[in-house]
Amino acid sequence: MFSLLFPRRKPDPKPLPQPTPQLALGALLVRVALADLTYRAEEVGQIDRILARTFDLKPIEAAKLRATCEALERHAPGTPEFARLLRQEVDYADRKALGDAMWSVALADGDRGERKEIQLLAIETALGLSDEDMAAARENALKTL
Repeated sequence: MFSLLFPRRKPDPKPLPQPTPQLALGALLVRVALADLTYRAEEVGQIDRILARTFDLKPIEAAKLRATCEALERHAPGTPEFARLLRQEVDYADRKALGDAMWSVALADGDRGERKEIQLLAIETALGLSDEDMAAARENALKTL
């Protein structure tokens, strides 16, 4: 009876980890996938493949990392904070590769929406990518459609 009147409080959720370059990259990939307000299986699969390939992870490890990145993205600071971390910790060539990876996630579901393009442009700009590299990443991704 007391449990009905005084329900137990749920324990506080586990605190999120501090963003690392690995988590920031994953959270940005999730952010791109969510830009059109949908999160499709094709996008999830593409994120898992990128994380596995980039960090030499097994599929289960990549899925766990993505799940952490999803939680981090939900409670994350804005894109500039993530991008600043990556600009400080990741060299330009790897940030350029991230631009290519983000485009592959954005187009994984076959939808090239305006919201995704705006989100990508904001992230690429915050990462300090050149206009030429941003255009090349977009062009290469669109060839695959």
